[in-house]
Amino acid sequence: MKEYKNLINGQWVAASNGATFENINPAIAGEVLGVFPAATREDTRRAIAAAREAFPAWARMPAPNRGAILDKASQIIAGRMDELAAVLTREEGKTFAEAKGEAIRARDLFRYFGGEGWRIRGDMLPGTVTDEVLFTKREPLGVIGMITPWNFPLAIPAWKIAPALAYGNTVVFKPASFAPHTSLLLAEILQEAGLPAGVFNYITGSGREVGDEVVNSADVKGISFTGSYDVGTRIYAQAIKNLTRVQLEMGGKNPTIVLNDAKLDLAVDIVVRGGFGLTGQACTATSRVIVEEGIAADFAAALTEAARKLTVGDGMDGRTQMGPAVNQDQLETDLKYIKIGQDEGAKLLAGGGIARDGGFYVQPTVFDDVEPGMRIAQEEIFGPVISLIHAKDVDDAIEKANGIGFGLAAGIVTNDMHKALTFADRIEAGVVKINEPTTGLAAHMPFGGFKHSSANTFKEQGGSAIDFYTRIKTVYLKH
Repeated sequence: MKEYKNLINGQWVAASNGATFENINPAIAGEVLGVFPAATREDTRRAIAAAREAFPAWARMPAPNRGAILDKASQIIAGRMDELAAVLTREEGKTFAEAKGEAIRARDLFRYFGGEGWRIRGDMLPGTVTDEVLFTKREPLGVIGMITPWNFPLAIPAWKIAPALAYGNTVVFKPASFAPHTSLLLAEILQEAGLPAGVFNYITGSGREVGDEVVNSADVKGISFTGSYDVGTRIYAQAIKNLTRVQLEMGGKNPTIVLNDAKLDLAVDIVVRGGFGLTGQACTATSRVIVEEGIAADFAAALTEAARKLTVGDGMDGRTQMGPAVNQDQLETDLKYIKIGQDEGAKLLAGGGIARDGGFYVQPTVFDDVEPGMRIAQEEIFGPVISLIHAKDVDDAIEKANGIGFGLAAGIVTNDMHKALTFADRIEAGVVKINEPTTGLAAHMPFGGFKHSSANTFKEQGGSAIDFYTRIKTVYLKH
């Protein structure tokens, strides 16, 4: 069995106490893919120290030169696309096609932020006295700690790491323990692209050890976290003690509204892709479908048929349309919420059980007659479970869509432009999709949620990323 190592200060090293954990294939029961270091607090402090020591030289490097390294990384990703997709599929479970799409997105993110090396700019302003020049300049924060989830082990690290490096920061990166291999390949790629030692450090281990040390370190100047609301709020409370800048992206309970004028086939396709794609294991996945009464019966019948036709299996099989849950705990969570839905009185139309043996497979599940206050309509499940909620009209639908603590993504399917733009104005969500699935993001567009889906501070991706990863210095020059 292959044992992997952490990257600290340019060297691949084991945990200082020799502790390890296993990486499991969710599609094949009992298959261990490899063994990874369970790093200690001391290991984490060494990674932070390496990033701190590498920071001054990296920050002074001309930004276009930093960008050239990121562009080189994008080229290496392009050349290793199938390898990345296969590793991702085997450890996380999504289909090979979905994994390859994630690799393409990582390539594009590094390509985009490589270009940012040429675009970093400040403002020139008129002086208030004679012979005075006023200007602002952007400077990197320093060491950035990054904690990422298992569901997008390539794309989410890419959209954090690429801008952090482009703007001159150094990084200590802790990936999720359920999908460490894909992130390790990214570390290899960055090293091959020419990053100096210590600029990027990859370290695996528990949140209790590695994550806690990163979050509480006074040497870490920024924390970027994607994960659950409970963990995110704990990180926020810990980091504020050092006045550490924090960026949080947390849960979602994302609605798609289907209006009477929607084309039925299009609406079903959008909901299937948004709710069952990626096994529903996306923070932007569709989990609530709010259907106008006039189309509700036909839509429910068509969605039920589509759910029953989906092929569930190993993502490496080209016939598979939906892969397994990531692990036994997530499978049990999916089944627990399915039972909760039935106990609450929702009508089970499709799925509701184990799809097949040999892995963590759950059936694509559809509930009808779901009331907005039910737990399956309020709590994030993170699995392929869709709840149908009926609405009288677009106003009622928007009110029900907004009646929740999360506000990450929301969609509508309609041919009425006025209603579509009314939805865009009134929906309480950071990402708005019109006639598109709630999943799927463009690399150059800002991403982030409202309400409990985010810290409501800094957006990720696109031109907005600079706001988190840099600070503004104001300069007065009298000549």
